[in-house]
Amino acid sequence: MRNKQLNKAEGRRQKAGGSAHQPHLSESHLKKWGIQTPSGRSTRQKTLFLLPPLFKITDRAMATICEILMPMHLGDWVRKIAILACLLLLVSCQGKNQLPNNEAQVKVARVVSGQSLEVVGMAEQPNLISQVRLVGIDAPDLRQRPWGYAAKEQLENLIGGAEQSVTLEFDLETKDKIGRTLAYVWKNKVLLNEELVKQGNAMFVERSPNHKYNQRLERAQQWARLMGQGIWNPEKSMRLTPAEFRRQNL
Repeated sequence: MRNKQLNKAEGRRQKAGGSAHQPHLSESHLKKWGIQTPSGRSTRQKTLFLLPPLFKITDRAMATICEILMPMHLGDWVRKIAILACLLLLVSCQGKNQLPNNEAQVKVARVVSGQSLEVVGMAEQPNLISQVRLVGIDAPDLRQRPWGYAAKEQLENLIGGAEQSVTLEFDLETKDKIGRTLAYVWKNKVLLNEELVKQGNAMFVERSPNHKYNQRLERAQQWARLMGQGIWNPEKSMRLTPAEFRRQNL
């Protein structure tokens, strides 16, 4: 009987041209596939039949699971549990590689300086080159020798060369005045913005409203100054900040 109902439902969907809709697996959807929530059962037993609304699945996938399991000579409860187990496995596989909304995985086209990159793979234009500026830091200008090239070289080494994947993490403000994307850059769980500051190849610069990693960046700068790293080397310290240098050399 259930197989008949299933075939009729599948036929109606095929005549309508199929469905791309992904319904929430609420109690009503479970009933649609013959999985009834027993009204007289305990709360624990009812919970078994209700999946959280964040789980989504297509009608076609649900039909396939039911077609496989329904003909089996299993007890009613065992069959229902098996269906739900399949659903949970399918959902976990679908969401496995998804990133949070405030992150994006991109490929590095080239390192421009110690604080800026060109990347591909942003948004819906995977082949378009986008400019990215590392937020919360200010690296020496390339004309500030040798510190500018030291910063660029360290960033290249941290990334590992062109065509390498990195993860961009965004704060409250995602663009600067000239349209570059502002981001914290991660590679192998290392925050590259922080590493540049810690090695004395960039300065921590607080930029409102992006404050997410201010404490980490400030501590990294304190460490670099204490250890005399890079631009803080007392024997060859940088006399002008990157911002001062750029103002003098406009």
